[in-house]
Amino acid sequence: MPEPPPPALAISGLSYAIGDRVLFDGLDLALAAGESVSILGSSGSGKSTLLSMILGLLQADSGTVSVDGEDLGGLGAGARARLRARAVGMVFQFGELLPELSPRDNVALAAMLAGADTTGVHDRAAGLLRRLGVPEAATVETLSGGERQRVAVARALVNEPRLLLADEPTGALDEENRDKVAELLFALPAERDCALLVVTHDRSVAYRADRVLAITGGSLRPAARGGTGR
Repeated sequence: MPEPPPPALAISGLSYAIGDRVLFDGLDLALAAGESVSILGSSGSGKSTLLSMILGLLQADSGTVSVDGEDLGGLGAGARARLRARAVGMVFQFGELLPELSPRDNVALAAMLAGADTTGVHDRAAGLLRRLGVPEAATVETLSGGERQRVAVARALVNEPRLLLADEPTGALDEENRDKVAELLFALPAERDCALLVVTHDRSVAYRADRVLAITGGSLRPAARGGTGR
């Protein structure tokens, strides 16, 4: 029988401190394709730092981070960048789109920068945007906040990543658009056979995930359902 694919994300024994402040102390996390996990935490709890380590932008003091079976610690900067482009999609809170470009060009550019096969890339981008309900526009500046965030999701998906990361993806949206974008995001693991990791302070978003965790005492533990959220 063929070997099963590696986890989309595997973190083991991760430790990291800034000065005398310990953010992570033996943190573990495994995430398979088709699965979603949310990480709750207030500002400063280490959520964004953890994403930076998964992206290979920060190096831990000890422990390992593997994406699609590749240990980031054993890769040089160029290899980490290539792995990010191939295996990871990222959705930011404010979209981080190029405002002067159309939605289609924003999405297609991500494929071009990744060095992917650009044959039919604009058609592929247009298909993703239609699937996500984004109207055609000359520039993304003319779109609503929810539509722009859907463009950001399409851009993250264009290279068919094994791992999709989202950093406060609904934090800049009103309630109606928050719910629409959250519904879209959490449907993606099953639809596209990818893993989804969302970091957020918003419990109404977080509890759509298969698992909800919180950074507590430097490790990840199941989050309590009490407390407040937006």
